Amino acid sequence: MANHKTLDDLFGQGPLTGKHVLVRADLNVPVNEAGDVSDATRLERLLPTLKDLSAKGAKIGILSHFGRPKGERKPEMSLKPIAAALSDLLGSPVSFAEDCIGLAAGDALSALSDGGIVVLENTRFHPGEEKNDKEFAEAVAANAEIYVNDAFSAAHRAHGSTEGIAHLLPAFAGRAMEQELDALGKALGEPERPVVAIVGGAKISTKLDLLGNLVAKVDALVIGGGMANTFLAAQGVNVGKSLCEHDLADTAREIMGKADAAGCTIILPTDAVVAAEFKAHAASQTVPIDAVPEDQMILDVGTDTLATLAGHFETAKTVVWNGPLGAFEVEPFNVGTDTAARHVAMLTKMGTMVSVAGGGDTVAALNGAGAADDFSYVSTAGGAFLEWLEGKTLPGVAALENG
Repeated sequence: MANHKTLDDLFGQGPLTGKHVLVRADLNVPVNEAGDVSDATRLERLLPTLKDLSAKGAKIGILSHFGRPKGERKPEMSLKPIAAALSDLLGSPVSFAEDCIGLAAGDALSALSDGGIVVLENTRFHPGEEKNDKEFAEAVAANAEIYVNDAFSAAHRAHGSTEGIAHLLPAFAGRAMEQELDALGKALGEPERPVVAIVGGAKISTKLDLLGNLVAKVDALVIGGGMANTFLAAQGVNVGKSLCEHDLADTAREIMGKADAAGCTIILPTDAVVAAEFKAHAASQTVPIDAVPEDQMILDVGTDTLATLAGHFETAKTVVWNGPLGAFEVEPFNVGTDTAARHVAMLTKMGTMVSVAGGGDTVAALNGAGAADDFSYVSTAGGAFLEWLEGKTLPGVAALENG
């Protein structure tokens, strides 16, 4: 976090009473048919920043996108219901402004009492947001004196409210952003070794950059899920009816070669839970990886594989996790992911390792295993977390370094 100014730096610069502060949040949360927020995790992570700024007397305007309105005003993508949900979580009133620029936003901010909060309407109602248009960023910045970015999950987008505005106002990282960058730095920036990365999911085609970056940075790379089948097939293993990208065999061998050159051990399943069909409680059996029946598919890792993983976990100082080991959504094929996740959670709780996880399926899998709360950090950012693991520069983070 050394390159980023934080709220502590801001608070050290003098009183904030009455100052207009824009906080870029990620209020793009799931909403059910009744219009209620069905998962408030992102809102909950925003609370420390809002409470700290409010306690200092700032007048806070929250910026966020919601959905993909493509530069048009669409009532069903208004942030108004999210303002109500945020108010409930804070236990204090949160007002709403019909726009994020112009008089509507400026007047709403001015009307706040010191410490008050207003949610400004969806930034993506303006085409200038996604184009990172300078005039739009200037219009947003015109109503405030300070900018705080607390939306790591939107930091991979170079948009007006995530990147452009950070060059126009004194810019600071919010509490959630600070926590995320700190956790990611510990995981791959300057980690304690050995580092074990777990990468799962259906296809290696979606994670080529990730795998290429990780083999140069970690000591062991566990490959699970459907993508493990592609690596196994590339080694001549018959994977039966399993999901497999046979056309990427050369790519898989190339990644294994890079890992070998970098001194990174690739860990593939040595046994598997197989079934003839992909459905809950389908008849299944555990077989050695070279004995997968022709008419069956690999749906989870077996007990021997889990024993191998346990050995690596016991000596690891850092674990980075992205993607499940098997078809965790369907019982009993969640057992491998659940067992491994609980083991990592237990070792983290004991203080022997730092564990960082992220990505949509990963969060769902760890929650399903009851392990998420004991990980050192679980990122709610999907694309941004993945791009960071791929070693890419995130525009919203880079702008804070310059800001």
